[in-house]
Amino acid sequence: MIPENTYDVAIAGGGLAGLTLAIQMRMKGHSVILFEKERYPFHRVCGEYISLESLGFLKSLGIDPEDMDCPVINHLIVSAPDGTLIKQELPLGGFGISRYRLDHRLATIARELGVILKEADKVQELRFKEGYFEIRSASGIYTSLVAAGCFGKRSNLDIKWKRGFTEKKPSKLNNYIGVKYHVKTDFPLDTIALHNFSDGYCGISAVEDGRYCLCYLTTASNLERNGHSIEKMQENILFRNPYLEKIFTTAEFLWEQPVTISQISFETKSMFEDHVLMIGDAAGMITPLCGNGMSMAMHASKLAANYLEKFLKKEISRTEMEISYTRDWDKAFSSRLKMGRFIQSLFGKPAITNLFIRAMKPFPFLVRELIRKTHGQPF
Repeated sequence: MIPENTYDVAIAGGGLAGLTLAIQMRMKGHSVILFEKERYPFHRVCGEYISLESLGFLKSLGIDPEDMDCPVINHLIVSAPDGTLIKQELPLGGFGISRYRLDHRLATIARELGVILKEADKVQELRFKEGYFEIRSASGIYTSLVAAGCFGKRSNLDIKWKRGFTEKKPSKLNNYIGVKYHVKTDFPLDTIALHNFSDGYCGISAVEDGRYCLCYLTTASNLERNGHSIEKMQENILFRNPYLEKIFTTAEFLWEQPVTISQISFETKSMFEDHVLMIGDAAGMITPLCGNGMSMAMHASKLAANYLEKFLKKEISRTEMEISYTRDWDKAFSSRLKMGRFIQSLFGKPAITNLFIRAMKPFPFLVRELIRKTHGQPF
């Protein structure tokens, strides 16, 4: 028997996938509770570039980048560790906005619509019972008819459920760390750059208020080899790329310490765990080299909202909902994730990366094709 005061939708994780799903489900008239372990506004490790494939969707939720003076980004620079450069126009382009600002704005919209937003409240357990979900968090026990996992790259729930990617031995796909700064520097507002170094790459692009997001991904072993010192790792490894050395030694760093995350995995992930629907990075993470993880998270929330709505209106069964969502998710993202993993395999080792970028430089149409295969159409 379903308990009284059961929510229609419970969401674990208040990033882009979770917040946009919450807003959509409230717009459809459903009761929604969302759990976020932090308190808004706060910074996340993220490249903070959003492909314009998301523009119409964001506007439908009440977010207009033009009104928020977000810098438009339509040029790409990629550098090899030896300094070889590729410059390319982005066919669709995007815009820059900090997660601090975007997530806070989405959280405000969610609250105004009536989403029960449980901040600083970590989900400790989420399990399916007979026809409903029981959610145990720091603040109590809650129940819902459907549940979504939008908790990002890795969480305590992943470990509790023993999801496959958490139990694999460290490899090139599952043992990364992310480091992010906000800086002020002299760099074109309309350009995003991806600078490669040994076993990693660093992106820089403009966000709001004259700031730039400087975010890099590298292997945990790089950090270990430098005594677990981020500063030493940057000096000994990142600075071998002349563009990165210039940025790090001339930019004004706006934070005393960077935001960091560890144990990032690009392994294949399941769409459901104990009937909990996975969205965003919880379902599968595209390599940051491809630059559109935030758009994918929001697109996936739109796919999910469609089938959650049909289930809650009793138009389809829970099994039909799960099969349909998985099918549409695969159609929308599986080839992009595979291409991302392929591109990832070509970067990391300096000799291979240098050779690949030199080989691609005379053929801009091939660069455009790689960009096209890792980006979607407006949704």
